[in-house]
Amino acid sequence: MSIILSGVSYHYYNQQALFECVNLSVATGGKVSVIGNNGTGKSTLLKLIAGELKVSSGSIRCASTPYYIPQQIGITGISITQALGVSDKIEALHAICNGSDKHELYDILADDWNIESRCRIALDAWGLSDMELNAPIDSLSGGEKTKLFLAGIAIHNPGIILLDEPTNHLDYTSRRKLYEFIAGSKAAIIIVSHDIALLNLLEETYELSPKGLKLYGGNYDFYKAQKEIETQALINQIDAGETALRLARKKAQKVKENQERRVNRGAKETSGQPRIILKGRQDKGENTEAKLKSKQADIIDRNCRNLNDLRQKQNAESELKFDFNHAQLHNGKLLVSAHEINFKYERKGLLWHVPLDVEIRSGERIHIIGDNGSGKTTLLKLLIGELSPSIGKIIRNDFSFVYLDQEYSKVKTSQTVLELAQEYNRSNLLDHEIKLRLHRALFPKQMWDKPCHVLSGGERMRLYLCCLMISNHMPDTFILDEPTNNLDLSSFEILATTIKNYQGTLLIISHDKRFIEEVDITKVIYVNNKVP
Repeated sequence: MSIILSGVSYHYYNQQALFECVNLSVATGGKVSVIGNNGTGKSTLLKLIAGELKVSSGSIRCASTPYYIPQQIGITGISITQALGVSDKIEALHAICNGSDKHELYDILADDWNIESRCRIALDAWGLSDMELNAPIDSLSGGEKTKLFLAGIAIHNPGIILLDEPTNHLDYTSRRKLYEFIAGSKAAIIIVSHDIALLNLLEETYELSPKGLKLYGGNYDFYKAQKEIETQALINQIDAGETALRLARKKAQKVKENQERRVNRGAKETSGQPRIILKGRQDKGENTEAKLKSKQADIIDRNCRNLNDLRQKQNAESELKFDFNHAQLHNGKLLVSAHEINFKYERKGLLWHVPLDVEIRSGERIHIIGDNGSGKTTLLKLLIGELSPSIGKIIRNDFSFVYLDQEYSKVKTSQTVLELAQEYNRSNLLDHEIKLRLHRALFPKQMWDKPCHVLSGGERMRLYLCCLMISNHMPDTFILDEPTNNLDLSSFEILATTIKNYQGTLLIISHDKRFIEEVDITKVIYVNNKVP
């Protein structure tokens, strides 16, 4: 086995358990996924295996040092070679080539004389041919950072690879390349992802939940089929529980009626007998009746508890839905007209080799497509007025919009869940009505005092959609920039259903084919900054 986890538990600093007694094993060359709702600890589990966190209890054994690519690459202030972990070797190589004969330099290089060319080949393979090895990582887009660390796999050739949402930010071409790499790799691989196409390439699926880690012996489609069987079994259990409860109550009523008849019959048969005998029989009858009542009450109570547990499980697994009012603008109204626009960042040339002409009308559902670094987000910011074009002209008419970025930054505040919900209460709802809406959005009372910035991606998405419902004011336009990147699969379904049902204008940047297929796109804008 390449990876073995035995009884692994992880507790927060306040001793609250994130998960307990997790067991997992991956054979050499095995490929598995870990899925589950946001907040269950999937990323934490990968960090434990990578050695970035320490287990609270249990053990982790790896046959070699894992190569770990986190979900959010927040590294700044270093060069490309430093990010790849090869800067010491390349510096030693340059020093030796320039005439240095220090023994320590040869020890650092370790006969890896082609390290620089291997880096170049790896970067070129991921479409980073223009990237200088000494360039700062800060200059890279999110997709370019992901591709940089994926290129590092070819450089280091690890036996164990840990990938946390590796398709986040990646364009279609890079996703296909990643799929091909995963399919052909001989390494042991653990992947956390919401990308169905990627999950279906993996041999086993683990589901992480508050109850622990459960293995399903197949890819995501197999897992989904098994979950449907479990859901139907749960429905059958609830039906059986309801039947058992009805029968228990019916039997209790029958026992009560039989006992009353016996008491009445006994009263007639014992009329005229001495009082002491009557008193003894009455006490015996009352004791019998009390025991029967207690027994039937226990049966009913046990059935009620069982049924309530099953219903709570069903509610926890049911899909949350947000229903919004339709946008008020009539279809076809010109919202934005951009003519031959281009943009220039400081110390760089114009972003696009061919200026863009863009027209947006109300009711359109627009997908903005382009490779990583092509300027899709810049185009969005130009269209909504956050940036001004360096050349060209943009005319905007009045319309309201909501801009959801991949971090759901509008929710990433120090306010508590309840405070943010109250801030959006523009329709003067009563306090208990706000709390009821939070509860329906899966934010129970114990979460109301939780700071928003510690929420997971899926929780931030649900909270923001809930806040929009509380405000009772739907925008004319929804603008979404890679909205599915940090969502678990259930949150993905919630967002996709909500956006599909929204009747208004959509502007979407996404490389997630499944999401795009779900939301009924009517128009595509292609963005390209490559020389024709």
